[in-house]
Amino acid sequence: MTIEFSMLVWAALLTLLLPVIQGAGASRVHPISQLAGNRENFGESPGWVGRCQRAHRNSLENLVPFGIMVLVAHGMGISTPHTVLGAEIFLAARVAYAVLYILGVVWLRTIAYYTATIGTVMIAWAILHS
Repeated sequence: MTIEFSMLVWAALLTLLLPVIQGAGASRVHPISQLAGNRENFGESPGWVGRCQRAHRNSLENLVPFGIMVLVAHGMGISTPHTVLGAEIFLAARVAYAVLYILGVVWLRTIAYYTATIGTVMIAWAILHS
């Protein structure tokens, strides 16, 4: 398995972990009948639980382009120090983003978001310039 694929798997696992964390918190702020129901008119969860939910959505949104870039690079036989670094930057920044978002740290969270985006763009750059 390439390092880029390993980073994709870890990013997917992070994305799977976030709703588990959010669910544990949601059980403390919402009645179990609401959580077990269809969640119509459920509304936003307060505090860190809501932030975790939003971090999960953001993780899903960013996993798609990153995954596509990793798959395209692999399909084209591209694995360079540049793509490896891009994948490593993406994962590290996404972990930082999730932690910072859950903790409510705003400016550093934004920096982590754009840093992860740079990691994806690094892989795209290698694809487009091959």
